[in-house]
Amino acid sequence: MPTTAEFENMLRDAALRVTAPRLAVLNAVHHNPHSDTDTIIGQVRTTLGAVSQQAVYDVLRALTVAGLLRRIQPTGSVARYETRVADNHHHLVCRSCGAITDVDCATGAAPCLTAPGDHGFTIDEAEVIYWGLCPTCSTSSSPQ
Repeated sequence: MPTTAEFENMLRDAALRVTAPRLAVLNAVHHNPHSDTDTIIGQVRTTLGAVSQQAVYDVLRALTVAGLLRRIQPTGSVARYETRVADNHHHLVCRSCGAITDVDCATGAAPCLTAPGDHGFTIDEAEVIYWGLCPTCSTSSSPQ
């Protein structure tokens, strides 16, 4: 669990100024992985009080560009954010409730980064999403 000082160092290392909104957004996303913007805005407002939606959007964009957050958007879902950015992991998404869970790369360090036909691209990330039903939804949809 990163401390405020660690979040401050992350911002400085990314050449970003340390501000209360940036710290609040990092903290909110860290404590609520795969959060949508409305959830993050609610958490930031709980921490800071009045803060505009646009300010949070701007912080999310800056932190994503700086590589401190990762933005994912599974098909049919709003954008979501996470702080797990230093690896090439993937996601499991429940078709019923929309729950999202991290999953490590299928085999090896990052085999999905080696495309059979890269067309000259330098690949640095692969977005793999596994779809299915989470344990709760699987249980509730099973015949009794």
